[in-house]
Amino acid sequence: MTRPLTRRRALGLAAGLLLAPAVLRAGERRIAAIDWAALETALLLGVTPVAATELRQFRQIALEPEIPAEVADLGLRGAPNYEALRLASPDLILSSNFYERQRGTLARIAPVLSLTVYEPGVPPYARAAEAAAVLGRALGRDAQAAVARADAALAGFRDALRAVPRRPVFVVSVGDARHVRAFGTDSMFGDVLGRLGFANAWTAATSYSAAAPLGIEALARVPEAAVLVVGPVPAEVRRDLADSALWRALPMVRAGRVAHLAPVNHFGGLPAAVRFARLAAAVLGGAGHG
Repeated sequence: MTRPLTRRRALGLAAGLLLAPAVLRAGERRIAAIDWAALETALLLGVTPVAATELRQFRQIALEPEIPAEVADLGLRGAPNYEALRLASPDLILSSNFYERQRGTLARIAPVLSLTVYEPGVPPYARAAEAAAVLGRALGRDAQAAVARADAALAGFRDALRAVPRRPVFVVSVGDARHVRAFGTDSMFGDVLGRLGFANAWTAATSYSAAAPLGIEALARVPEAAVLVVGPVPAEVRRDLADSALWRALPMVRAGRVAHLAPVNHFGGLPAAVRFARLAAAVLGGAGHG
C-alpha cells in the first residue's frame, strides 16, 4: 500500500517538485494525474507529471512507463491527498469519468481535463488513442506519432502470430485458488487480444473493472481455450493452485495451455495495451500455447 502522506512529507515532496529541473522543463505546464490511464497517456507524449496517485502501486503493477523518482505521490486514486495536490501547484489535473464526483473539488485547485478510456460495453483501445489525441492538443504535443507507434507495434505482434492456430483465449487475474476474474471485450486486454487475431473465450457480460468474477470451474466451459493469467499472483495462491485438484483437472491446465504474464495495468492507456500485446504474443507464439 502507498505510504501515508503526512503534512511534513507532502511539504518535502512539493519542495522537491519546485526545484527538480529533470521533471519539468521551462515553459511546460504543470500536470497532475489522478487516473492511471491518464498518467500513462501523459508519459506516452513525453510529459512527466509533477504529481500522480499511488505511484508505489503503479511501479509494482504497471511497471512501465517508468515514473521518475521526483514525481510526488498523491496517495490513493480513489481518495487523493488534496493538500499534497495543492502543494504541487498543477495548472492542469488529468482525471477520467471514474472521478466525476470529485471534479468540483479538483477544479477548485486547477482546471480538470477528463480523459475517458473505460466505459462498460465499449472496447477501450480506440478510446485510449482518442485520449492521447485530446491530451496532445491540450499540451501542444504530437499524439499522432505516438498513436501510430502503438498501432504499428500491435500490427507487428499480430503478424508474428500469423502461423499460430487461432484458439480462443481467456485472459484472467487470479483472486484465490478458486476464483478468477475474466476480462471481457470492454477491457484493454480483451480488446488487444482481438487485435492480435484471437477470440476472447469469455463472451458473457462483465462487471466492475471490465472483468467478470467466476469460479475457476467456469474455464472448463471452453475446454479448447488457452488461458493467460495476468500477474501479480501471490506466492501462496500459486502454491494453492498447484495443490488444487480442480485446477489440475481443467482441460487447458492438463494440456499445458496456461501461461502466467508479468503484471500489466488493468486500467492503462496505450502503453499498457502495447505491454500486454508484447507479453501475450510471446507466450501465444510459444510451444504449448498454440
